[in-house]
Amino acid sequence: MWIDAHCHTKFSYDNWLEPLDLVRRARSLGLAGVCITEHHSFDASAPLARIGREEGLLVLRGVEISTDKGHLLAYGVEDDGWNIWGRDTYLPMEKVIERVAALGGICVPAHPYREIGVASLLDGLFDLEGIAAVETHNGNNSDGDNDLARAAAAQLALPTLGGSDCHKAGAVGRCATEFRLPVTDMPSFIAAVRSGACRGGYYPRFAAAGADRSVPA
Repeated sequence: MWIDAHCHTKFSYDNWLEPLDLVRRARSLGLAGVCITEHHSFDASAPLARIGREEGLLVLRGVEISTDKGHLLAYGVEDDGWNIWGRDTYLPMEKVIERVAALGGICVPAHPYREIGVASLLDGLFDLEGIAAVETHNGNNSDGDNDLARAAAAQLALPTLGGSDCHKAGAVGRCATEFRLPVTDMPSFIAAVRSGACRGGYYPRFAAAGADRSVPA
């Protein structure tokens, strides 16, 4: 089963993607589900749970966290109590990983080889402890950035994830994660990642639908 593990809607406040359009696009591509990772806030994605139920698509919820060394995808938190710093950006990466782990969740570096100014993880990935996997396939990355992430994950012997990092409907499913164990909720998602029963990739049905992988997300 394939799940797009990194999605954004208008509730990230950096795009205009309607949640319903995202869910229907994912369903039309044959994705088994999506994980909504709005910027800074888990609570922001609350409306997506109802839409997923109504549309018959598995919708999981995480959060994308902006740290002082790059972005983290956090899965398994249940509210915004994870954020004890009182701000949204440049949070201390190592402390965030510790905090999410203490709450029973996992952290995965997002697009680690995308250079985004001073907060770029790059080869700092090799010094990072406590992460559960690496996002090796990001639909808003160049292929070269994804290749570097894949090589790093292999060297670190860590599981891999894929996500579109979509900010518009046409980008949904560009990259996704193939799970070899059934995922029905966030606990089973986390269990599959921890066991390595997943891999990031370019979602085949996206290309089959005639979509252009080079279109910005």
